[in-house]
Amino acid sequence: MSTTAIQTHVTVKSPDQMQELGRRLAALLRPGDLVLLTGELGAGKTTLTRGLGEGLGVRGAVTSPTFVIARVHPPLSGGPALVHVDAYRLGGGLDEMEDLDLDVSLPDSVVVVEWGDGKVEELSDDRLHVVIERAVGTDAPDPLDTALGSDVDDVREVTVTGIGARWADAGVPELTAG
Repeated sequence: MSTTAIQTHVTVKSPDQMQELGRRLAALLRPGDLVLLTGELGAGKTTLTRGLGEGLGVRGAVTSPTFVIARVHPPLSGGPALVHVDAYRLGGGLDEMEDLDLDVSLPDSVVVVEWGDGKVEELSDDRLHVVIERAVGTDAPDPLDTALGSDVDDVREVTVTGIGARWADAGVPELTAG
C-alpha cells in the first residue's frame, strides 16, 4: 500500500513568524486531523501550536502541556477543539497513550502531539508531520533580519509533510507563501 506524502519547507526567522506559520497552517486543518510536532527542546513546537490555536479560534492560552500531558482548548465558535498533547514524558507507544482517549477526541478535534514520533501514528493513516530544526550553516546574520529584530538563534527550518490522501491537495505547498 503506497502512502501519499506532500512536503514543503519553510524558513522561520523569529518566534512571531513561527506563530504566524501556525495560523496559516490552521487554515488547512479540519476536525479529525492529527498533527505530529518534532523538534528539540526550545525549537518552537509550542509557539507553533499557539498560532494553531489562534488560527482555529480556540479558548484559553495555549501553553506547553508538559506536566498535564494533554490540554483541550474548546472552540470559541463553530470550529474544532484543539487537543494539545506533550508526549515527551511518555515512553511507550500507543498503548501508553490510550489513557488519553485520543482516538475518541480525534474525529471532532484537531489533535496536536508534541514528541509523538513512534507513539501515535497508528491513530490515523492521514496526518501532518511538522519537523522544526535549528538552522545550521548561518555564518553571520543578515543585516536586514537583524534590523527587523530577528536573531540567528531564532532561525528555524520547518519541514511540513502531509501523509495520506487527505493531504494530497490540502494546500501544504502554499505554506511557503507568507
